[in-house]
Parts: sequence; structure tokens; C-alpha cells
Amino acid sequence: MHAKTRRSARRRTAVAGAAVVVIVAGFAVRLVDIQVVNAQEHLDNRAAYSGLTSTQTLYGTRGSVTDTNGTVLASSTVRYSAQFDPKLVTDIEHTDDDGEKRTVTWEESSEDIGAIVGRSGDEVRAIVADALADDPESRYAVLSRDLSTQQYRDLLALGLPYLSFEPLQSRAYPYGAVAGNLLGFVDTDGEPLAGLEAADDSCLQAEDGSLSYQQGSDGLIIPGTETTEPAVDGGTLQLTLDADLQWYMQQMIAEEVANQKAQAGAVMVVEVATGAVRAAAEYPTVDPNDPSASDEDDRGSRIFSTTFEPGSTFKAITAATLLDQGAVTPESSVTASSNETFPNGASVGDSFAHPAYDYTLTGALIDSSNVALSKFGELVPDETRAEYLERFGVGTATDIGFPGEESGYLIPVDQWDNQTHYATTFGQAFTTTMPQVVNAYQTLANGGVREPLHLVESCTAADGTVIEPELSDPVRVVGEEAADTTIQLLENVATQGTLADQVAVDGYRIATKTGTAQKPAAGGGYKAGVYYTSILGVVPADDPQYVVMVTLDEPTRVTSSAATAPALQKAMTQVLKNYRVMPSETTEEPLPKFAE
Repeated sequence: MHAKTRRSARRRTAVAGAAVVVIVAGFAVRLVDIQVVNAQEHLDNRAAYSGLTSTQTLYGTRGSVTDTNGTVLASSTVRYSAQFDPKLVTDIEHTDDDGEKRTVTWEESSEDIGAIVGRSGDEVRAIVADALADDPESRYAVLSRDLSTQQYRDLLALGLPYLSFEPLQSRAYPYGAVAGNLLGFVDTDGEPLAGLEAADDSCLQAEDGSLSYQQGSDGLIIPGTETTEPAVDGGTLQLTLDADLQWYMQQMIAEEVANQKAQAGAVMVVEVATGAVRAAAEYPTVDPNDPSASDEDDRGSRIFSTTFEPGSTFKAITAATLLDQGAVTPESSVTASSNETFPNGASVGDSFAHPAYDYTLTGALIDSSNVALSKFGELVPDETRAEYLERFGVGTATDIGFPGEESGYLIPVDQWDNQTHYATTFGQAFTTTMPQVVNAYQTLANGGVREPLHLVESCTAADGTVIEPELSDPVRVVGEEAADTTIQLLENVATQGTLADQVAVDGYRIATKTGTAQKPAAGGGYKAGVYYTSILGVVPADDPQYVVMVTLDEPTRVTSSAATAPALQKAMTQVLKNYRVMPSETTEEPLPKFAE
């Protein structure tokens, strides 16, 4: 190709490119003129036909609830229904931005609608025709009950005055009943009714936005008149729960309730170092997808709403109090028979008959002797004992703040009678909740420092802001030596007690204590032969990482706290497996049960 020819080709290309630039620039100038410079003039011209200003709600989506690993336990979607007003369906006169008028026929609009909702124009037209055939005055015919947000907005953009929309909020719980008692549920309008859905609604709740615009007489949106206030989705509530561990615990406790023919059961797992609740499972439970399928009494959480006398589990707290006060050592001893009447007239008895034994503090815990603990307890004043009970959390709800959570009750010390003076040493004459007992053992396992229990890790707002729950500061309740020694005593309970074989976990040192609480009768006193049983385990005892507690309400196959032993063994085994805790490398130091 000659140089002259090449120059000519380049010149033609440049001219053509310049022409394109001029044309595009012309369109851009015209667009700016219509939508910016002379927008009001165009608006006035078209608004004169209608004067209609419309506002549509843009709906935000309720936030999700996840476990500690991000597994979704609750989520929401917003779908939309769309419906015709058949009596208003007609052709629409449309005025273009350049003032040219044209008619948008119902046939054209129905084709546009069909393309958005995945139907043919004929099918769309048939919806309206059938409605009018049934009732010539019909004002309602459903187009679709399941539109996505994008389909809703595309239909809205058509600006058809005979189409209206309704949001359909849908809340789903993918794991079904897993953590159902904790998650709670919402009503058909998306209003929270129970559990964390209600307690943390400020995190999960969405803020609706709006889309405002003006319409011409043809019902279509006038360009440049749209004003949008965006919707804000709810935040993500992240829990401390481990969904897999929670699932296992729920299956296990349901089986144990059936095995022991109990009314109800629960199991909690708390991380010692942080106070994080890794599982809080109970049976009966509720599936938040269908709460009406459960009895009303089963839709809340008994873990937080049930109070009981902790019984022998709080003998460990008496021991820790005495050790912290320097009043005893593990080998300090008292002489105690199975039934005794004290100088003040109070009568105390053990759960089994035995002659007078010279119990060490260790032995008193191993045999769970009420009489021996009563005698040990007298080594500190009532005021001191009451103060320690309060410091361990009795009478104060945990930081979890679950809806309906009870605080338990401790009688003011100046109102203690002769029996209360002794009963408080072995876990009676005051009430607690399951989380309070677990927190007390977390304190012992954590070297005497009580970490606030918590079920929520954080709330992450739609803009990414992370808000952590406000928790109490850690509190030193007893000295480290007293706490560690108490765990050592409880390890001897695990190895020398009557349930040693039933609670043992191969390869691991564990510390345990049972509790059998009498249940109050309606007219006063206690019910005969029925109990609220419990057992706690600290694993591993040589390096405490988790506290596990199991309760059974009125077991009938085995009525004592021995009913809870199989469940504790299963729960501790699963926790150690789940978190891959290394086996213990040392063996426990046996302590004498009786004075030598």
C-alpha cells in the first residue's frame, strides 16, 4: 500500500471517529438538558397531566443469627407479591421526553410484565381476563406471590398504575430445633416473640427505605424525579454456640430424658477461660420454623427460667470458702454420723445410713455428707458464708440476660433460722439457676476468677461496624490456691465416689460433683420421692478448659443424681473430642477420705 493511500485511510478513520464523538456528545448534552438544566420544565409539562407523586417502600432484610463459626442458624428473605386491579387495566398514553405522545397498549405492557416474571404475555393477559370474566367489577387478581427483590423493582420501574405490591418476609431456621429454645421465633409479620430474636432485636431489625417519584398521566415514572432512601438490612448476630456441639447435646439429652423417664433435661458447656457458652441444649425443645407444634411451656428456655436448690453441687462452694478463709485443709477432719441434731435444735441427715466417721474435707465431699459439711461450715460465720455465696453469683442473674432469666434467691443473712444456718452449707435454703451453678464452677476451674457468662459474641451491622456485648469485668472470688485445691478435691470425688466408673473418661483426669435437690410442694415443704438432679464435670481436671453440667427434672427410673452420670460421661467425651483436647499426661493425687 502506497504512503498516500495509508494517509487517506487514517484520515477517514479519524473523521469517522470525530463524528461519533460529536454525536455522543450531542446526546449527552441533550440528556443533561432534559434531566438537569430543564428538568423542572419537563416535569411541569408532564406533571400537568397527572400531578401524581408516588412513594414505594423499600424493605430491608432482618439480620441473620450465626454460631461461633459462622454457621447460619436463622436467616431472612424478602419476597414480594404482585397483584392487578383488573378494573384499571387499560392502554396507557405515554409522552416521551421530547414531547411526542404514544400509546403503550395493554398487550405491550403484559409482554413486559411477562418477561420480568417468567410468563408469556398471553398468560399475563389471561389473569386479568379471567378475573373480569368472574366479576366485571373485580379489583384484585394475583400476578405472583413469589417475586425476588429485583423482579419487584423491575415491575415497579414500569410505573403501571394497575399493579400493586406487598412484601412477604420469610424467616428460616436451617437447623430446625437446634438451639430453638435459645433462638426464639418471630410471628407471621416478622415481629420477634421469644428468645434471642426478641432480646437482640435491636441488632437484627432492618430499617425500611423508600422510593419516591412523580408520574405522568400515563402512569409512568417521569425521568429525573426519583428520590431513593435506601433500606438498611439488619445486623448479623454471632453467638458463642458451636452448632455441631449443640446438635449433639440436644440429641443426647433427649435420649437421656427418655432413658430416665424424666420430665425434662438440659446440658450446658462453658469455656473456662472466657465464660463463653458453647452449648445450652434442652429437651423438650421447639422448632422455630413451627413453634405452634410445641406445647407453650416448651417454647421458652427452662435453662434460664427454672430455679432450684443446687444441693450438693454447692458443697464445693462451701469447701472453697473455707479454704479461702484458711479455716481448713483437705485433710482437716470432723466426726459425723448419718443423722445428728445440733445444739440449736436443727436436725441434719445424710442420704445413706452410716456410723460416726472421722471425715476429712475430701471425704465429706466424696460421700457428700450433709452432716460433715454442716460441721465444717460452722468454722466461718454466717455473714462470711453469705458473702461468698453472693460473690459466686447466687441471687444475681448472669450477664447473658436471657428473656425470662431468673436470679435465684438468697435469704438475707439476718433472717437465717437455725435450720438455714446449716442448710446453706450443703446447698439448700437458697435457689439458683443452671447458668449460675455453671458460672460458680467456671470460677473454681479458672483459678478463682469469675468470668461473665455470655451467649452473644458480637453484632455486625450492615455497614460492617462490630459491636460486642457489654459484660461485667472479671471478678476474683477466691484465691488461686483455694480454687485449685477445690478442683483437686472434686477430682477425688470423681475417682473415689460411687459414680467413678460411670463418669470416667479414658485418658483424661476429670473433676465432678453431683446434686440432688428436693422439689418444693404447693402447700409448703417438699414433694415426696421426686428430685431435680444435677451433675457437673470439669475437664480436664489438670488443665481445666470446659465446665459441663447436666440436669434432669424428676427422673423416675433412677431418682437420685446417679441418673445424670451417663449423660455427663457422654457430654464430656464429646466436648474433649470436639475441641481436640489432648489427653492428660499426669495422674491425680489421691487424698485421704478419713482422718488417719
